Amino acid sequence: MIKKLVTTLIITLFASICTVAQNPLNNAADNIVGTYSGELDGDKFKAKITKLADGSYRGQIIWVENDRDAQGHKKLDTKNPDKKLRTTPCDRIVLFSGLRYDAKEREWSGTKIYDPTRGMRAKLVASWTREGQLRLKCSVMGISKSLYWQRIEK
Repeated sequence: MIKKLVTTLIITLFASICTVAQNPLNNAADNIVGTYSGELDGDKFKAKITKLADGSYRGQIIWVENDRDAQGHKKLDTKNPDKKLRTTPCDRIVLFSGLRYDAKEREWSGTKIYDPTRGMRAKLVASWTREGQLRLKCSVMGISKSLYWQRIEK
C-alpha cells in the first residue's frame, strides 16, 4: 500500500515537472503578461497581469460578469481584511503584486494571491500548462488548489 502510494506520488511529481518544462511559455518571464478569463466559485471574471517597474508582476481584476448586488449597486470587496480596501469595486481588486519569475524553476512565485470570495491570501506559484492555460497553484497550510486562467489577449 505504501509502496503504491509513493510510486503514485513520484509519477505525479515527475508528470507535473515535465508539463512545466515542456511548455515554452515557461521559458521567459514576460510571457505571463496579458489579459485572462477565469472563474472562481461560479463567478466569471477577467484579470490583467502587468509588469511593474521593479520587474515583478501584478494581477488585477478588470471585469466581473455579475458585478451588481440585488439592489443594482456595484459589488465591493467587503471581505477584505484591510478595512481601507473594503470599498474597492469588484472589478478593480488587486489579486496579487510582487510575483517574480524564477528562471531555474521556470515558474512565477514569491507572493500571495488574494481570494476576494473568502477574504484570505494564499501562497501563489504560477506556470503554464501544456494546454496553454496559466495554472495558479494556491496553497494555505499545506492545502493546495489550482486555478486555471485562459489567456484572451497579450
